Order: sequence, then C-alpha cells, then structure tokens
Amino acid sequence: MYHSAPSSVRTLFLSDVHLGTPDARAEELLTFLVGVECETIYLVGDIIDLHAMQRRGPAWPESHNAVLRHLFRQAHAGVRVVFIPGNHDEAFRDLTGSELGRIEVAQEAVHTTADGRRMLVTHGDELDSAVCCNRLVSLAGDAGYALLLALNRMTNRIRRRLGWPYWSLAGHIKSRLGRAQVYIRRFEDAALHLSRERGFDGVFCGHIHQACLREEDQGVYANDGDWVESCTALVEEPDGTLRLVDGRPANVVPLPLRPAA
Repeated sequence: MYHSAPSSVRTLFLSDVHLGTPDARAEELLTFLVGVECETIYLVGDIIDLHAMQRRGPAWPESHNAVLRHLFRQAHAGVRVVFIPGNHDEAFRDLTGSELGRIEVAQEAVHTTADGRRMLVTHGDELDSAVCCNRLVSLAGDAGYALLLALNRMTNRIRRRLGWPYWSLAGHIKSRLGRAQVYIRRFEDAALHLSRERGFDGVFCGHIHQACLREEDQGVYANDGDWVESCTALVEEPDGTLRLVDGRPANVVPLPLRPAA
C-alpha cells in the first residue's frame, strides 16, 4: 500500500518526472519536495524529457524551473543528490562521473541501506531487451503511451470543468491490459535477476511508470513510479525500512498499486 510522505527520511528515490512535457506534475512534486527532509536524493532517470522536447518543442512553465532550482539548492545545502539519466534524458550520460552544480551524474549507483543491504540503483531501460522483442517494439510502446497521455490530458480538462477530481485514464487502461501486466511482471523479474546476478540484495529503478515494492527471499524490487500519473516516490527511513509514498493532493482518484506478489 501507499503511505503518506514522512517529513524526514534517510533517502529519497524519484524518477520519471518528464519535465519539459505538459504531463509533468511539477507543482505537486515541488510541494512534496519542500515537505521532505533527507540525507540523499536519487534522481533515477527521465527527469527532463529531452526526447519529447526535441519532437514537440518544450512545455516549460515556471513550475519546472522551480523543481530544478529546489534540487540544486538542496545539493548546495549539503544534501547528496545523485542523477542517473534514463532513456529520455540519456544525453546527460555523457557527463557520467562529473557534477552539475554539485549534483553527481552516474550511470548507476550502489546504495547501502541503513540495515546493511547493498542495492543497485538504475533507471531500468537497459532491461528493455529482456522484455521486448526489439527497439522498434519499445519505440512503438512509447508512441502508444504518448497517445494515452494525450487522451489523459483531454479527459482531465473535461473533469476539471465538471468539478471532478483528477483521474488517470492512462493508468486505468494500463491496469486492465493483460499484455501491459505481463510486460510489467517480466520487467520486475528481469530487474531482480540482474540484481542477484551482480551480487546485490535488490534493485531500485523506475522507467515503467509502475510503482511497486516487493521484498522477498530472492531480493528487493522497488520501483518508485512516476510524476506523470501516480506521483509516487520511494523512501528509506532511518532504520532502513522502505516505503512507497503518495505525493498527490487529496482531491485525486488513486491509481491501483502493483500487487507485490
């Protein structure tokens, strides 16, 4: 289940914000970030959607600047901020090993939890080959998802005029498509297999916009979700406890959480 965001955590994991697109929930994210103190922030890919900006031009309101300014301020204030670029902001991978205003840029990271577990932190797009036929299939999936998000924007414009709360049409459709659920489960299993193969106790990732926390004998699979539909994040509490938190305002219809089974 989702939890409300605590005011102080050891580590915060965020991904798939997609700044630069009309779908980014930047205002909600900024409100969430301002309310949470932490020692370390991992930005687990697709923070800025360079691909969408190149295709359609940027959608960049002031709230997107405000999110970036807050992250840079946190880094300058002593919070460790690690940026792991994803497939939508992969151009930043050329900066691996350097810093952007005290934000570390890394291909992947190793995070040790407070209770001693060694976790791989990676965006997750490298697993596409394990769950898709080829890159063409992946690109087709991106195009289909972009169409869903466009329908999602149209649906919620109508809902706002009617005084109804936000509702994710895209999330609703994905949760009911058998093929989507098969893909998600294959991705989760591939991520767990990768972490075990490399000697880790589990994996923290993003990429598929589906929040999930599975803590099993074979390891931990944690996906922090996204800030397009679900507005979720993963947090590590001071004792090493992991939780998925919901950063949405109260007047939204919750998305179903991926079952941890």
